[in-house]
Amino acid sequence: MYPEHARRPPAEWAVEVHQPTPITPTVMPPAPLVPIQPDAFPAVASIALPDGRVVTGYALEPTKPELVTAKPPVSRAAVNIALGGIGFGAVCGGLFLLTTFIAALTALITQLITLAAICFGGFVAVQIFKPNDAKSGTTFHIRKAVFKRNHFNG
Repeated sequence: MYPEHARRPPAEWAVEVHQPTPITPTVMPPAPLVPIQPDAFPAVASIALPDGRVVTGYALEPTKPELVTAKPPVSRAAVNIALGGIGFGAVCGGLFLLTTFIAALTALITQLITLAAICFGGFVAVQIFKPNDAKSGTTFHIRKAVFKRNHFNG
């Protein structure tokens, strides 16, 4: 597929050297001079070279920044309105958190009361409805009637 490497004689290994050909300079006609305003400096420095070309460079004077004008003072009414808005937002957020806390606390208390009622009601039901031989002497007064060991004592 590929040709085998063939050794060539050292004469063919020589490097061919090319010498650059010099470029003859071309003479350019002198460029016209840029007119300069007589009463003021130009914004950019220009230098006329002896062959007539004009080279433009950096500015002669550094640029001056614009004067900073004093900011007008902020009125007290604007400051009071801004602070009042911030305070109003803080109070509204605090009231929202307070009402949320109260609602959560109410739900927790309701659940605890319901849990206590279920536990106590279950305890009462077990005491009332257990067989006679397993009952203790616990007495429950319900609606001014006394239930003791499945006997009604009115």
